[in-house]
Amino acid sequence: MPRVGIYPNLHKLQALPVASELGAWLTAQGCDWVVSPEVAGVMGYLSRGLPTEAWGTSVELVVVLGGDGTLLDAARQLKGSAPLLGVNLGRLGFLTEFELKDLYRQLPDFLAGRYQVDARLMMAGAVMRSGHPAAQFFALNDVVVAKGPYARLVRLELRVNQDYVDTYHADGLIVSTPTGSTAYSLSAGGPLVSPGLDALVVTPICPHRLYSRSLVISSDEPVTLCLPSFQPGTVLTADGQGTVQLAEGDCINIRTTPERVRLLRRPGWSFFGVLRRKLRESSQGEA
Repeated sequence: MPRVGIYPNLHKLQALPVASELGAWLTAQGCDWVVSPEVAGVMGYLSRGLPTEAWGTSVELVVVLGGDGTLLDAARQLKGSAPLLGVNLGRLGFLTEFELKDLYRQLPDFLAGRYQVDARLMMAGAVMRSGHPAAQFFALNDVVVAKGPYARLVRLELRVNQDYVDTYHADGLIVSTPTGSTAYSLSAGGPLVSPGLDALVVTPICPHRLYSRSLVISSDEPVTLCLPSFQPGTVLTADGQGTVQLAEGDCINIRTTPERVRLLRRPGWSFFGVLRRKLRESSQGEA
């Protein structure tokens, strides 16, 4: 039987009891399982603690308990080293495969290897300041450079593969993977992109111009965003997790990584089927 990592979102009240229940269920099935040392301490299973950096060489699959944000966090932590199976304890759940009520009915198939792998692009990058990296980041969904708390436009220069594209006066710019095309980029008017496409999408947020469209580029082409002047409050956010305060002259270099995030899916899983269902739920206020 495979060794399983359990990755709960400790900020969700439901996650810890579900993690304990899942651990007991896996033990009854003859499966070894681990959690991070922090979670092991909270659960009272110190012997089950294993740093997530070691999961890639010792864990066959990771069950993520939370919402899409939790899965994004797990993807950044593990950087594609172990496949992820998402259980939705949140709201919309584009990325998470299961609702909790289906978990124990479906999980035996995954433990037996009856699943398909959905490989997703991931981005990495750095904030360059005076020629040196001031911050580094990874993202599965998107990287956003935005105006922060001030009600004013920011000025951002965009380069693709070192070629100058345009200077935007806008609330910000979103650089998203196909996975992230269903998230903030979609809300800003960007296109939906099939997750199997090797591409990135650059979408302006509220640009000050009559006509503005998203730009779809090859995933092989690095993207650079620069702040040519002092613009207080401008921040960078990767996958909506944490912020980096940006300074005049900063340039953000973004590229795709060789590693892919592997999401585990049921046989017959369909991106467009999920898209129809989830977007309908969102528009009806049922998420």
